[in-house]
Amino acid sequence: MAGRLLLLSRLRAGNADGARGAKKAIKRIVGRIRAHWPKVKILIRGDSGFARKNLMNWCEANRVDYIFGLPRNTWLLHKARKIRSRAAVAMVDSNAAVEIFGHFSHQPKSGSWPRPRQVICKTLHRPGRDQRVRFLVTSLNWNTPLVIREVKAFPNDRDAMARAIYQNIYCPRGDMENRIKDCQLDLFGHQTSAHGFKPNQLRLIFAGFAYVLMTQLRLRALKGTDLARAAPNTIRQKLLRIGARITTSIRRIKISMPTACPYQNIFLTAWQALRTPT
Repeated sequence: MAGRLLLLSRLRAGNADGARGAKKAIKRIVGRIRAHWPKVKILIRGDSGFARKNLMNWCEANRVDYIFGLPRNTWLLHKARKIRSRAAVAMVDSNAAVEIFGHFSHQPKSGSWPRPRQVICKTLHRPGRDQRVRFLVTSLNWNTPLVIREVKAFPNDRDAMARAIYQNIYCPRGDMENRIKDCQLDLFGHQTSAHGFKPNQLRLIFAGFAYVLMTQLRLRALKGTDLARAAPNTIRQKLLRIGARITTSIRRIKISMPTACPYQNIFLTAWQALRTPT
């Protein structure tokens, strides 16, 4: 997903590794994007399942920025001890939940990375509870235009870069999860109950087609209406599933909608936007 735009609809085996095929798929998507916009800046966001050295190496070699979750381990917790200590002190002083951000250069003990990489640490500490620590690995730094723009939202924060990357750049990827749920639940992308893999892949592709149609309907026909940001199921129930009388003749097909239809004006707006010019 890129915003509300679907980039790939692909079914994988249930026992496949979380990042299996990710490099190949991203390489294909990036190639198609740069064929049209060669100088566009591309940022890939993913959870800890995508923090693989081959994928990060490829991104760095092809001018693609990334932010991936990083699995927590004792070495990372040790390197983040100063950040965690600041969170503990701030929690004791305020007797309230605090969030402390920080960043440091990191290289796994195994030496599997070709170079140290930037790691963002977020520590959440609530009174009476254990600390919750999350890590991100990223290619972004102070000189990245995106970070420079987002840092301005935290003018008095000593950890403005780490907070901006985590909150303003990485966390919005959660909305992509909602778009995936739209495709799966509202447009039946989860109904992969056929006995064969290929029929199930075809079903997922059809769900992807339906999602693309719904997205374009919102962008082209529902802009400025109450359904401009509606979920696909809401559009199906309120705009598409309307009782009507259809009469045909040699010259025309006439659709008579009920006068009590509460979304008649939105339906007409969409029709005006989509109809073929005469």
